[in-house]
Amino acid sequence: MDTIYALATASGKAGVAVIRISGGLAFEAGRRLCRDLPRGRGLRRIVDGQGDLIDEALVLTFDKGRSFTGEEVVELQLHGSPAIIAAVLSELSGFDGLRLAEAGEFTRRALENGRLDLAQVEGLADLIDAETEAQRKQALRVFQGALGDKVIAWRERLVRAAALVEATIDFVDEDVPVDVMPEVTELLRGVQTEMQTEAEGVRIAERIRDGFEVAIVGSPNVGKSTLLNRLAGREAAITSEIAGTTRDVIEVRMDLGGLPVTVLDTAGLRETDDVVEGLGIELARKRAEAADLVIYMLDIGEDISQHFDNDTLIVRAKQDQFNGSEIGVSGKTGAGIDRLVALIEERLVAKTARVGVAMRERHRIALLRGCEALDTAIALVDSETGMTDLIAEEIRTAARATESLTGRVDVEDLLDVIFSSFCIGK
Repeated sequence: MDTIYALATASGKAGVAVIRISGGLAFEAGRRLCRDLPRGRGLRRIVDGQGDLIDEALVLTFDKGRSFTGEEVVELQLHGSPAIIAAVLSELSGFDGLRLAEAGEFTRRALENGRLDLAQVEGLADLIDAETEAQRKQALRVFQGALGDKVIAWRERLVRAAALVEATIDFVDEDVPVDVMPEVTELLRGVQTEMQTEAEGVRIAERIRDGFEVAIVGSPNVGKSTLLNRLAGREAAITSEIAGTTRDVIEVRMDLGGLPVTVLDTAGLRETDDVVEGLGIELARKRAEAADLVIYMLDIGEDISQHFDNDTLIVRAKQDQFNGSEIGVSGKTGAGIDRLVALIEERLVAKTARVGVAMRERHRIALLRGCEALDTAIALVDSETGMTDLIAEEIRTAARATESLTGRVDVEDLLDVIFSSFCIGK
């Protein structure tokens, strides 16, 4: 396998630039660059092929099996000059057996060498892209192996259940000391419940990763755009006393309580003969119906004219002109904005209570496929028809579904469990 190298930090001027080299020739390349390669870390002079100084850098070395990729790795922490970076990369390009890494290739090697599982790779990608505290925490849990730990626990129980069932098939003529099916049922139901819970939490995990949507709706000229500008802290939407000013959906992304949130300013809800405004109103309704939270703004003395099935927060506009007990805001003075933001955060945080560590549609599909197989296995057990071979196959199907979450599939452990932990032999 080729030895690869790449700039690991952003291009351009910086205090420090990091170049990483990974593969079987990494140490040799490091010695050619600094002549005396340190064990662990050390300051070294980086020179070119003629021995001329390029830079003085902190050089770190990682033995095979102890690096991110699992290979020999040399890391050069250089001064962040574009000229220095170009000179070092140019030297590396001239070494036989080395090539510039492709996008994501260091992480791919970590996966291939067993340093990361597939879910951890996904978590790392999300961690790099994280913009809010909730995104960081969620991605970090997955990157640290939380989903992989669950898969291991599920797998152990499924392997145990399959081993019990396999034993009744392979040793049908032997005296099995106990009826194993009650334990099999308990194991399968427990795993199924946990997998179902994880599957249900994927939608919320996706929202944490991609962002919640909060739609501001209400009649024309009620102050929706003014409220959006107050929340955004800038003039994101045009405000006017002329009804129908907002025709399209205006989106502003922000961080509320550590959660990524896109606030939508929509066209005023009313009957109109204007074709363009009518299209904007229809779009407003559709976006509001798909939003995680609707802020329905009502003018003084106004009643709700449109009902939405999703979570809705009723807010009175122009709080500076009324003294009611309802939630109210004033886009002009800012009164009530802090309370409204707190309520929005409270509603959205409550939605995250069901989130687990499965966070992608791929995860949800695999979990549901596993649950379906366990449904079938449990039904076969309950039917007492003795179709143990079919039960065992459904359990194996469920195990493969869970293992697809992390990209690891190994069915050979069944034999180890049968012969080492189940007391049936002579």
